[in-house]
Amino acid sequence: MGNGTSIGKVRGLGSAKHGTHHWLLQRFTAVGNFLGGLFLVASFLLLPDASYATVTGYFSHPVAATLVALFLVSVFWHARLGLQVLIEDYVHTPGNHFAAIVVLNLFTFIGAGFGLFAIVRLALTATLGGAA
Repeated sequence: MGNGTSIGKVRGLGSAKHGTHHWLLQRFTAVGNFLGGLFLVASFLLLPDASYATVTGYFSHPVAATLVALFLVSVFWHARLGLQVLIEDYVHTPGNHFAAIVVLNLFTFIGAGFGLFAIVRLALTATLGGAA
């Protein structure tokens, strides 16, 4: 394969073939974040007031709750993709790299899970007429 030259070490290895997929996912989630953010801001601006009863009433509509939940998932997915690239670029020690990726995954999954739980709780509180 070569006599230790730079080209000899990499000849025939090819690309990892997953960089384009990761890049596209970042772009798709960025577009989703933009559209979801516009929807959320427009929806909240159209509410008559920002009281708890009005907001829970807003989340009781299935379409609104679903779109906000999708926006939340897109935001956390986009954050995870971007921070993963940051970790891959700047954390070089294998143990630290693994630990950083594990912590990143835990925080993003816990954050998204908590946000989804809050949306479901708001939606069910308004729908079932219960008190929070």
